[in-house]
Amino acid sequence: MQQGKLFVLSGPSGVGKGTILARLFVDFHDIEYSVSATTRQARAGEVQGENYYFLSEEEFFQLVENDQLIEWANVHNNYYGTPKEYVDKTLKKGQDIILEIDIQGAKQVRENYPDAVFIFLLPPSLQELEQRLEQRGSEDKRNKKIRLRNAREEMHEKQKYDYVIINDRIEETVDQLRSIIIAESCRIDKEDDN
Repeated sequence: MQQGKLFVLSGPSGVGKGTILARLFVDFHDIEYSVSATTRQARAGEVQGENYYFLSEEEFFQLVENDQLIEWANVHNNYYGTPKEYVDKTLKKGQDIILEIDIQGAKQVRENYPDAVFIFLLPPSLQELEQRLEQRGSEDKRNKKIRLRNAREEMHEKQKYDYVIINDRIEETVDQLRSIIIAESCRIDKEDDN
């Protein structure tokens, strides 16, 4: 059985990663989603085990110590990580899976999963990103400033990704992401021919 493909979606906070993935999964069922663990507080409407596994720092570091995370990082003063077991089981079944993670986590994934496909989501502009963070209404002034400063730095990392998508219009962005997943799933592994 052919191993599934691992896709990694990164981009600055507020760029719309969650929105794009939610839209993708409405009518595209050929890929699984890996739910991340985090120590941050749940936002209004977020569901435990669906949006994130919301953990205490003690619970989170238990996973780290037991080598149960593919990657983990401190982002915006909270810890985030990807549970390993679900991802590995999904890939072994031949099913594709997508991770929504930051650039620090993507670097760790790149080391351990060199065949993964890395996709970077960009905002149309920094002004647009600032407006999106403002509309989200979940950040205080200090946090928003941190996220915008980090966004400027993160956008320099786009060169290390396989694909870049500008999230200007949601449906167009979803179509581009779906196209990348389909194309990569059809790719022939040249090494298998030898």
